[in-house]
Amino acid sequence: MDEPSRLRRTLRHLFSTRNEAERAFPQDALTAITEAITAGEQTHRGEVRLIVEKGLPLSLAWAGVTNRQRAIALFADYGIWDTEDNCGVLIYVNLADRKVDIIADRGIDRRIAPATWQAVCDTMTRGFARGEFRAATLGAIAQVNQLLRSHFPSGGARPNELPDQPVML
Repeated sequence: MDEPSRLRRTLRHLFSTRNEAERAFPQDALTAITEAITAGEQTHRGEVRLIVEKGLPLSLAWAGVTNRQRAIALFADYGIWDTEDNCGVLIYVNLADRKVDIIADRGIDRRIAPATWQAVCDTMTRGFARGEFRAATLGAIAQVNQLLRSHFPSGGARPNELPDQPVML
């Protein structure tokens, strides 16, 4: 990335605000998202997390950390890899860059192609472009739940290994 592009990106992240994030994902949307994750996890063995970040920390934005690199770091930081069946899924949203990435644990990654995950990300980014953050996110979670239901159906009651509430950074 050339210096002017890096500077523009860093400034975009610097000036992204908590208020913008809360307008995109107000409390009622976060509650609906939590409920969708909870309901979906009753039908499969996966563990789904949503992390929404208003913007990267400045040092990461300036260093050129990509959306995917940040998602991988958060996947590790939040222990999404640490599930019994290795079937954690992170949906990471970077509001400043308007980008979405999905990171799936190795148990899932072997069965679901990257192009399939990209289609789910595209669902979200298209909706975000129209300002439909809630609907696009709920649609993507429904897609993720369907994929997990197909590949990792529930074998009965099991403990919830990761919190279902979205993380707002």
